[in-house]
Amino acid sequence: MKIGFFTDSYFPTIDGVTYTLRLWRNRLEQAGHEVWIIYPDSDYKPAAREIPVSSVPNPFYSGYRLGLSKRTARLPDFDIVHSHGPAMGALFGLYYARKYDVPSVYTHHTPIEEYFHQSIRSQQVAGLLKRAYVPIENGILRRFDAVTTSTDRMSRDVESVKLPVGVDLEFFHPHDVSSADDQTLIGYSGRISMEKNVSEILRVAERLSGCDFVVVGEGPHRSRLERRAPDNVVFRDFLPRKQLPGFYSTLDAFLTASTADTLGLSTLEANACGTPVAAADVPPFTETIGPHNGTRFEYGDLDSMTTAIDRCLDRDWRTRRSVKQYSVDRTIRNLETIYGELRNNSSSSSERIRATIEQNVPR
Repeated sequence: MKIGFFTDSYFPTIDGVTYTLRLWRNRLEQAGHEVWIIYPDSDYKPAAREIPVSSVPNPFYSGYRLGLSKRTARLPDFDIVHSHGPAMGALFGLYYARKYDVPSVYTHHTPIEEYFHQSIRSQQVAGLLKRAYVPIENGILRRFDAVTTSTDRMSRDVESVKLPVGVDLEFFHPHDVSSADDQTLIGYSGRISMEKNVSEILRVAERLSGCDFVVVGEGPHRSRLERRAPDNVVFRDFLPRKQLPGFYSTLDAFLTASTADTLGLSTLEANACGTPVAAADVPPFTETIGPHNGTRFEYGDLDSMTTAIDRCLDRDWRTRRSVKQYSVDRTIRNLETIYGELRNNSSSSSERIRATIEQNVPR
């Protein structure tokens, strides 16, 4: 199949969506498909089968851009359109699918409404936008032939198929490394923005002064948090992808206080490298982090967070077993099933697609 990924997020921005697109593309092309990525232009130099479209800065989220449009006649003849993101990229993909009568898929990566409050000064205005936005996105999603989501944390009034974005278990595996001087090391990797609540990591670091903490990532809140971080916290820029398995393997525990993830890919990557996770007791972690791969804590409760970290440090873990169900190999098999079902039966419902996956795809 010739597949078009239409996205609102791509390099040079580094986030879970960007890496997921590259991983999915590589695996689908290994399976014999041809995948094109249509993304908002930037200072990133496109590689083969990557098509930038004109864009403007995203007024709601620093570091991201909003794609505009491109003449569809200049795009390849796709067999499947797959949109990633609710902004202009997704709408452009939907427009292409409707114009050329090809099946369309939408993957829900991010609850955009959770981000308004960090870019709009008036919390009242941000709240109004949040309440108005979700019905608008519901209307957009209902126009796609299929909608997928990594976990049950979707908050959208549409039928969907659960399709975790997947972890590359061949790439993410335990490395034989240790932190300097055998010091206990607790880490985080991801965007440093309001909804990730990295300030909570700084709070617990002050209490656990005997441990070292490392925060890896970039984002609009980094400079402010770095200025007030205690002495046992080090901030580092995003690591090259090839260094992440070593980083995760070095940690004694991975810590996140995020309340806006739809899967928490970095937590599962850490698990794949043998590292337990302490996460806030909120979705999706109520679904992905349990007694075999980590512990959860009450968000905002410093005692609870400290206890969760202590539990991660007090026992030996076999966390890799818990993430096998999220293997990208399984994800790609399911994704091919979704594509095939839509091409063969354009009126397929989410229920039928789910049944086909359960019947035809090995678990």
